[in-house]
Amino acid sequence: MTLDMYQENVLDHHAHPRNKGRIEGADLSARERNPLCGDEIEVFLALSADGRIADAKFEGQGCAISQAAISMLTGEVRGKSLDELEHMTGEDIRELVGVPLSPARLKCALLSIQAMHRALADYKLRQLGHVPQDASAEAADHVHTPYCSH
Repeated sequence: MTLDMYQENVLDHHAHPRNKGRIEGADLSARERNPLCGDEIEVFLALSADGRIADAKFEGQGCAISQAAISMLTGEVRGKSLDELEHMTGEDIRELVGVPLSPARLKCALLSIQAMHRALADYKLRQLGHVPQDASAEAADHVHTPYCSH
């Protein structure tokens, strides 16, 4: 794909997000936001009987990069194991988005994987019998990015 095609893909995912919505009774969920710029993502993951991600959805608002990245990522994680999700990195997100990103824009894109990793961490705590702090209340004050220039 050429750079123009990647840019069109980002704009298309922003205008027509895939996997937007909630999964009632999701096995994993978490919310991340950046109150400095307004980007907000809530992820919902459902697991299959063999522990793989059977469904992934999101709700959120924010810039084109943050919303396109989570739209792309929800499609990418389907069928993956939790171990594969845990090992996904910012570089995976950069490759998925496919356009050059400034440091501020990269932070917008990374909100997607941060939300997924938070959901996974909370899930693991629950599996160990620990009840994670209310993720939505904590996320309201949780700032991942020192700035975001939309």
